[in-house]
Amino acid sequence: MRITWLGHAAFLLEGSKKVIIDPFITGNPMAPVRPEDIDVDYILVTHGHGDHVGDAVEISKRCNAPIICIYELSVLLGKKGAETIGMNIGGTARFEGLEVTMVKAVHSADVVGEEIVSAGDPAGFVVRMDGVNVYHAGDTDVFMDMQLIGELYKPKVALLPIGDFYTMGIEGALKAIELIKPEIVIPMHYNTFPPIRQDVEMFKKRAEKLAKVVVLKPGESFEI
Repeated sequence: MRITWLGHAAFLLEGSKKVIIDPFITGNPMAPVRPEDIDVDYILVTHGHGDHVGDAVEISKRCNAPIICIYELSVLLGKKGAETIGMNIGGTARFEGLEVTMVKAVHSADVVGEEIVSAGDPAGFVVRMDGVNVYHAGDTDVFMDMQLIGELYKPKVALLPIGDFYTMGIEGALKAIELIKPEIVIPMHYNTFPPIRQDVEMFKKRAEKLAKVVVLKPGESFEI
């Protein structure tokens, strides 16, 4: 599997299938690609905030790729013309060559515009492809049930936010690694905007006592 960071919380997973998670491209100052450059089989969206839904609807329509997300958000995105698969926390969606389990996250999730619209709960995902389990935590604080995620789904790779302010910061992410026990950690959701500036090299130095840490620049990939 190849894991490519597209900035913020956006990742492209490539193996038997091509999967993009939280495709915030337009308006993302770190994005190394354009929405029209992306060709995928499935789109995963952790929650309804604009910096995670991003270009999901546009990509879905162009690629004929379903958006997998929590049920309430799937209804909202379906009204915009996207194909959606609405599921819920604890459930697993199975496809040829791909399994996606939705797991808990601790955050808010409503769509904010002229009015605030309920979009269900926030979530993370465990993606299983080609014998590799990848946990994308979504926007979240650390929580004790991360230990269960580690025990039940045994992710080899954990994609964890470290930005603070909107999610857990470095201290929380270090505790999350202790709970999940992944082999590899890739930090995300930092340095996109001033409120989430973090010293990623300091995080790496501290976290490498617990797991291998791979720091990617936007557009860079890591292969397992």
